[in-house]
Amino acid sequence: MSTSSIAEKRLLVTGAAGFIGSNFCHHWLETHPQGTLIAYDALTYAGNLHNLEGLGKYPGFHFVHGDINDARLVENSLRSHAINVIVHFAAESHVDRSIHDPDAFIQTNIVGTHTLLKVAKALWLDGPEGPIPHRFHHISTDEVYGTLAPRDPPFREDTPYAPNSPYAASKAGSDHLVRAYQHTYGLNTTTSNCSNNYGPFHFPEKLIPLIIVNILHNKALPIYGDGQQIRDWLYVEDHCRGIAAILERGQEGESYNIGGCNEWANLDIVQLICRSMDDLFAGQPRWAIQYPQAAPALGRKSAELIEYVRDRPGHDRRYAIDARKITRELGFAPAVDFPTGIQDTILWYLEHPQWWQQVMDGSYRNWLDQQYGTE
Repeated sequence: MSTSSIAEKRLLVTGAAGFIGSNFCHHWLETHPQGTLIAYDALTYAGNLHNLEGLGKYPGFHFVHGDINDARLVENSLRSHAINVIVHFAAESHVDRSIHDPDAFIQTNIVGTHTLLKVAKALWLDGPEGPIPHRFHHISTDEVYGTLAPRDPPFREDTPYAPNSPYAASKAGSDHLVRAYQHTYGLNTTTSNCSNNYGPFHFPEKLIPLIIVNILHNKALPIYGDGQQIRDWLYVEDHCRGIAAILERGQEGESYNIGGCNEWANLDIVQLICRSMDDLFAGQPRWAIQYPQAAPALGRKSAELIEYVRDRPGHDRRYAIDARKITRELGFAPAVDFPTGIQDTILWYLEHPQWWQQVMDGSYRNWLDQQYGTE
């Protein structure tokens, strides 16, 4: 059974204030303006309420500040809005953080996912009215598959799992739980494993936004090891389109790889960003006025800031996604080529300094404390 059999999809989106989750909320409501969407987020360091600005204009949009480990709040949120679709983004996702502090990754990615599954099963399968049409869609990562040698074929949906970091292991564990709830209890689930995303609202600790922001501050551009780690990159809007295709046409119990068919070495990405940034500053003098400390505003080539640093432990060498299944079965293919996506991403950061500055200088956290008393 696909979710197309659900007459009206009423969504609860976990991790809705994060990078990909917020982009998905915007995408879904732009294409389903009369629909119900509950944005559920704990507003930890990577969750940002400003990512959801403008969504209040949609009558069916509601925000819930909550942790996915809070079973009672999850249940109340599902009941009060008659939710029949969960789109589960909420996760700790930074590999370096997982190496230094894996506990949070186990708690959120495994225990939190299990909490959601238990509540969904209780409401959608075990309620007094019997099973009701539903879908639990789980967002995962290509990192669960491990690493690839240079000539290895890309990851397929049937590639054996071989996670190499605490982050990847925690996501693999959550994937297995979702599968188990489908096979054991009959919960209607789907899973998507995506490649590296980039685009608006990307938290500045990640590679692409970090490089952009560091160029604007004339700071070093750190490259792990030799910089030849290869990743498949997917523009976030394309990822959102792929998820929507799964919700509309995906089959129960299936997993789908969503990739950009776009492999780049980290060093090549950094050099591309440097060239693009230099070209933008050369072509539009206003950027040098707005960002006087940026390397190109000071007459430097951005690439001069590249600095090689010690590689991190267990750094996977290559990821690549075979996305033919979702193309063949659901008609999805990425629409944004990488140079265009990078250009658009750089322009977004240039045009939204308040967003990334408040994230980096702590002013957003101070504002959030006033709103919700978070720590």
